[in-house]
Amino acid sequence: MAQVRIEPWHEDDLDLLRQLNSPDTRRHTGGPETDEQVLARHDRYVHFSGTEQGCMFTMVLPDGARAGSVGYWAREWRDQPVYELGWAVLPAYRGRGLATAAVRAVLDVARARRDRHYAHAYPSVDNPASNAVCRKAGFTLLGETGFEYPPGQMMRANDWQLDLTAPPAGS
Repeated sequence: MAQVRIEPWHEDDLDLLRQLNSPDTRRHTGGPETDEQVLARHDRYVHFSGTEQGCMFTMVLPDGARAGSVGYWAREWRDQPVYELGWAVLPAYRGRGLATAAVRAVLDVARARRDRHYAHAYPSVDNPASNAVCRKAGFTLLGETGFEYPPGQMMRANDWQLDLTAPPAGS
């Protein structure tokens, strides 16, 4: 298993968010945001982390390098309260299993809250890496769906679901 820990998003993580705002990293999520949008996103991450709405985390390697972001947040999906998960890894750190390890760690945090039955992830159907993370983390593919992201833009996404009340995969 990849060596990565998650730490709650912090004021000092703005530079990481700017690095994650690259055309390559955001190609499946509507492309890069303006600096104003990045600043607003960073502010949301800092202020909602650890609240009942969810939490964003930084992926941190054993040497202290910040490799990406991962998090969960509350939403309604098909008239049911669920947690949505999302993640992004800097290009230099991809292919090492970091996203899968970080998603599993975030699922443990969401599972411990005991306030939602399901977690979902909605990667683009054209994003094989993120779909593989879902499969490896134990999600079940429910099928394709129309999904609005970014706001105002529809995309074709896979709807992956994980039962937070079941024991973690591999336990």
